Amino acid sequence: MNKLTKALEECRVKQEKAFIPYIMAGDGGLERLKSQLLFLENGGATAVELGIPFSDPVADGPVIQQAGIRSLEEGTTLKAILNKVMEIKNEVKIPIILMGYSNSIMAYGLKEFTEDCLRAGISGCIIPDVPIEEEKMFSAIKTAGIVLIRLVTLTSSKERITEITAGAEGFIYAVTVNGITGARDGFGGDLGGYLKKVKELSPVPVLAGFGISKPEHVRDTTQFCDGVIVGSKIIECFETGNEAQINELIQASKDLVQK
Repeated sequence: MNKLTKALEECRVKQEKAFIPYIMAGDGGLERLKSQLLFLENGGATAVELGIPFSDPVADGPVIQQAGIRSLEEGTTLKAILNKVMEIKNEVKIPIILMGYSNSIMAYGLKEFTEDCLRAGISGCIIPDVPIEEEKMFSAIKTAGIVLIRLVTLTSSKERITEITAGAEGFIYAVTVNGITGARDGFGGDLGGYLKKVKELSPVPVLAGFGISKPEHVRDTTQFCDGVIVGSKIIECFETGNEAQINELIQASKDLVQK
């Protein structure tokens, strides 16, 4: 079984909610990556979403954009990221999901990317600018046993959500805001109704992401889904040395029971 799928199944069996932090690979230098991953693993994260820095990150807000700029200024490349993950894979046990835009992968070469992901033990990929209609272009990744995570949004119709969730692997990434990533004070509209609708239609776990930055956000959203993804706040905490707040966010997911 895929390592990410297994970790999510273990959450279900333990009746826990999943918590997946996002970090930008190479933010502060790739030499920090091992310690960051081990900190998150030891803190109880279910998996880690590892961002690939990109010059034109259309889905990312200012915090993640700045993290990407810092990483690129450090000279981080996708090749260097995968080499680093290969180097530390026997010490870091937590599943790793690569998040990056299609241009980075195509420039790397799909065959070489897939082979290097396998060597590095990558469990999943999120390619946010690839709709399901174009997913076939990246079928080599799925064929290799690496799950391709699909996204749904607040504006997705029931018919579109049904189409996206059919044949989904790993988990469904339910985007919780209309717009880009970044911490927010709260969420508008019927977020609970939206998450319940996605969960009713999805054969795989549903994790909410975008804008989740406080323990109460974790508790509120996971009433309606299987877990959360937190990005900008995690990056801020690592940058400011406030790792205790990361533990508070992870712990907020541990006191909740699967529904």
